[in-house]
Amino acid sequence: MTSRVVLHELGVRMDRGEWIVGRVSTGDFVALPDVGMRALRLLQDGLPTGETQRRLRQETGCKLDIDSFVRQLADAGLVAAVDGRPVPTPDPPRPTFPRLRPESVRWTLHPALHVCVVALIAVGVILLVRQPALLPDWRALLWSPSGAAVLFTRIAIGWLMLFIHEMAHLVTARAAGVPGRVTFGTRLQFLAVQTDVSAIWLAPRRVRLTVYLSGMAVDIALCAICVILSVLTGPHPAYSIALLTGMVVLATQACVFMRTDLYFVLQDLTGCRNMYGDVIAYARHGLTRLLGRRRPGPIPQVSRRERRWLVVYAMVLVGGTIACLGVFATITLPVTVTLVVRSAQTLISPSGPSETLDAVVVLTILATTQILWLRAWWRRHGRRLRRRTGDAGV
Repeated sequence: MTSRVVLHELGVRMDRGEWIVGRVSTGDFVALPDVGMRALRLLQDGLPTGETQRRLRQETGCKLDIDSFVRQLADAGLVAAVDGRPVPTPDPPRPTFPRLRPESVRWTLHPALHVCVVALIAVGVILLVRQPALLPDWRALLWSPSGAAVLFTRIAIGWLMLFIHEMAHLVTARAAGVPGRVTFGTRLQFLAVQTDVSAIWLAPRRVRLTVYLSGMAVDIALCAICVILSVLTGPHPAYSIALLTGMVVLATQACVFMRTDLYFVLQDLTGCRNMYGDVIAYARHGLTRLLGRRRPGPIPQVSRRERRWLVVYAMVLVGGTIACLGVFATITLPVTVTLVVRSAQTLISPSGPSETLDAVVVLTILATTQILWLRAWWRRHGRRLRRRTGDAGV
């Protein structure tokens, strides 16, 4: 049986001996060898699957199962129609700030801007080296006796810096022609704001790394500005809070087991296509074998070089996850429970309007954060859980 296949508009880039093919509008991509790329070209030229398989065998001597190849492309969301029948694919997600045009932010990819940012950061580092007292300690966060004022200030400054961080990703990606979308997400017990720039796979490496590192570069630049302002105008709680917040955010970027910005840099430099997903697939495969279920390897197409990097990342993933959950169980959870209990006791036995307002603000902040976390977690995992529940007949 032969069929005619219509593909979506696809972008193509050569990378490490493979072809990266995908849709910029959705961020769906696959990596193909030369024979797969030739098959894709023949299908794009309008050849039916039977003729494509015959031509491919004649040209390369390779017996590629075109029907299976087309199914894999369809699963990846790259096939628009087969024999005139549309293939259901999710609509492209609406980008954040769709009126932001690539040509209006192209300057963010200019090397001159990057030199200026590096110079600004260098000035801040030099000032810190010459005046170490400019670096505040954690007590600077407790600038007010009011817990609500402390929390509100930290949240306001933290969200402002977070917005600037994500905008740096979004703007540099948009400059490269990638739509980009800012959403809430979860990383273990943390609520995260993330910018989906999956379609950046088609951009040159310099551009990809610029997009990945732009958020961190902005964080460091903001820290440098706080140091410079402290020298010029004197110390201020806002400068100290922003500087400490930036330092904490930069430290968390090293937690690559949670797919931070540095994770994507590491993945790109090592040539891995889906480091986190492949390690999870191997872990599930190992678990099924441990339970006595014999199945073929989940990703046999991974090269030996990439497999070595996956082993290293697997150790980082396991160790980092255990450590992170340990911090949650021994520090974050007890502190949160203590805040909730104290605030609840204040509401039950109020001692004054200010204390009551403080307790309400604390509980509102904690409850809002948890609701946002649960909503983001369900958006990511809910569909899979519903499918498993349906398969189980519950």
